[in-house]
Amino acid sequence: MVFSLTSDFQRGEFLYQTIPLTTLPSSVQESPSPRIFTCSSEKGSMDTHPPENNYSVSRPIYSHPTFGSENERQSQDGKTLTDRLRGCCGTGLVCSLQGLAYALLVSVAPVYGLYSAFFPILTYFFLGTSRHISVGPFPVTCLMVGSVVLTLAPDDSFLLPLNDTSVNGTGVDVEAREAQRIIVASTMTVLVGLFQVVMGLLQVGFLVRYLSDPLIGGFTTAAAFHVLISQIRIILSVPTSNHSGFFSVVYTLIDVFNNIDQTNVADLVAGLLTIVSVMAVKEINSKFQHRIPVPIPIEVIVTVVAAGVSYAVDLDSRYGASIVRSIPRGFSPPQIPDTDLFWRMLGSSFSTAVVGYAVAVSVAKVYATKHDYIIDGNQELIAFGVSNVFCGCFSSFVASTALSRTAVQESTGGKSQVAGVVSAVMVLIVITALGNLLEPLQKSVLAAIIVANLKGMFVQVVDVPILWRQNRADCLIWIVTCLASIVLGLDVGLLAGLVFEMGTVVFRTQFPVCSALGNIPGTDIYKNVKNYKNVAEVPGIKIFKCNSPIYFANIDYFKDQLKAAVGFDAVRVFRKQSKALKKIQKLVKKQELRAVENGAVSAISLGADNQGFESLQRVSELATGQAVPKIHIHSLVLDFSAVSFLDVVAAKSLRLVIKEFTRIGVNVYIAGCDDDIIRTLEALAFFDESVTKDLLFLSVHDAVLSIKLESVDGSAEDPSLKKRCKEPPLFTEEEDLIETYDNQHRAIRGLSN
Repeated sequence: MVFSLTSDFQRGEFLYQTIPLTTLPSSVQESPSPRIFTCSSEKGSMDTHPPENNYSVSRPIYSHPTFGSENERQSQDGKTLTDRLRGCCGTGLVCSLQGLAYALLVSVAPVYGLYSAFFPILTYFFLGTSRHISVGPFPVTCLMVGSVVLTLAPDDSFLLPLNDTSVNGTGVDVEAREAQRIIVASTMTVLVGLFQVVMGLLQVGFLVRYLSDPLIGGFTTAAAFHVLISQIRIILSVPTSNHSGFFSVVYTLIDVFNNIDQTNVADLVAGLLTIVSVMAVKEINSKFQHRIPVPIPIEVIVTVVAAGVSYAVDLDSRYGASIVRSIPRGFSPPQIPDTDLFWRMLGSSFSTAVVGYAVAVSVAKVYATKHDYIIDGNQELIAFGVSNVFCGCFSSFVASTALSRTAVQESTGGKSQVAGVVSAVMVLIVITALGNLLEPLQKSVLAAIIVANLKGMFVQVVDVPILWRQNRADCLIWIVTCLASIVLGLDVGLLAGLVFEMGTVVFRTQFPVCSALGNIPGTDIYKNVKNYKNVAEVPGIKIFKCNSPIYFANIDYFKDQLKAAVGFDAVRVFRKQSKALKKIQKLVKKQELRAVENGAVSAISLGADNQGFESLQRVSELATGQAVPKIHIHSLVLDFSAVSFLDVVAAKSLRLVIKEFTRIGVNVYIAGCDDDIIRTLEALAFFDESVTKDLLFLSVHDAVLSIKLESVDGSAEDPSLKKRCKEPPLFTEEEDLIETYDNQHRAIRGLSN
């Protein structure tokens, strides 16, 4: 018994059928290779049709052992459950250590950083749409919260009377200060969450698109610089005042250099060793990421070693090192935010909400693209908003995400937010059981971990020369945002960068690229005549293109560029023609000139002297248009294929331009208008008896062909001359065709009246 695969090409079917061996030809029955399949294009036939209608497919008959022996299986490197749990535990330890470190940026006790690494994960697990990001503290948002904390709870507000001065001589009520600072931080976190929830419910997640990549790059680089300066004083362990606002970086540096002689050597050595170790191992992780199954958790290793050395050597009492000291077990009770502080932190909270969301969504999109799934931006706003409101009620600060922490979670096999929950369990263990083991840890080690993780932000500086070569406007956005954020502070700097970015957009649309187009011979292609040698303008036709929307801010520039392209001012030409015609009318009344059929004039009496002849000749030249600016075109085509919108002022000004050219005999056409532009023109009452839809064409080439056909079919004369003969604009009444419809000009005229 053999199998035959038959195919019916007309029906598009392939059929398997069993054929008894006795029904086959004897040559097939006696075939020494019973493993061969023979296929025919019709059912029940074997080798009975012409070769072009038959085909054959042959392969060995495989059993599983035979197939396995000839085809080796690929090794599957799938991670086991134990491997994934181990990776999630590593991520949890990294979250714990970063939480402890980033608490220094907020100017609160380190334990609150652990809370911030735990609570946001729980709510994001239920509401978030990203499968890979690790939710928790982010240095930029922590620093923004810290600046508000230092502004609303400075040391000067907690000074003690002289008789109550503490042993260390600071004269500051530390407990009251710490309590007030965590209230400020948690209140701001709740307000940030409320802003994010409201924006998510209003579906305004698109607003983050106004934060361009150059703006974000400059802002985060400036934030990294702020973080670096704030952590230098902790690494050196020198006393400084807490500065915030304008020039805070400068004031902090001045304090550091003034007190540099008070540097604690133990803290400095520990900080430098930590920075070198962390950065070196991170480079190894990056270079050998395909060979190392799990990234080396260098932060965890350094922290454990540093805490052990500090405890063994007793760095606190022997060398005066600044250590964490107290990490209480368990959680603080939930507390209601101080709503009286809302009005004092509205602006900073909104900017922090936008920055935190922008960073989180950017990281989420990177991994969503890598793993081929979609995130919902508005749902992410709600998820982070609820997370911040929730964690703000438990003495935490603003949550976002960090690319380094997310990379650790993804590289260790985390494919869903279950990995985040497992890492949260690890943070919970640290909070409830392991926190006291970190009490001997030096703060300079935590500060050094923060500094070592800033490398990715500082590397963005290399983008500046690249941006300068690619787009100088984007490069200026990067530089201005970075400098403004460094000098003026992060919140004001972000606003300044955003305003400058919007200014570049307005500038680029206010001064658009306009060009005169010419035709490539033998084609329907029109290109800028200045860019190509073999492009020539169509005789008698000027084609003008504007590569920008036309609106109130650039309509005057549009008209100036149009005048430069055509080579004359239509209003000036009309005025000179009117003056010449008025002079001719006076001469006609004096019977010194007479009209002839071609529309010109001739002299009736020349007088006896040459001066009279010269005078009449000069007037005759005016009458024939020789003394006015020469018009070399009879048609003007406006290419609007790149115009995306028009406003009221632009439509009225454009209508005025058409009338100005028409009255001097130049026909105006508009080509390439989108349907939306046409609907806008209709809504703005652009068309009337003098400006009709007949001037609209689908393409520039259609307009040019129509103009040529009209000149051929109508007469051999110039179309502009034909129009002048029909209705010569000799003496129009005082038409104010130069009237400006700009609302600002109307307001000025109203005030003057």
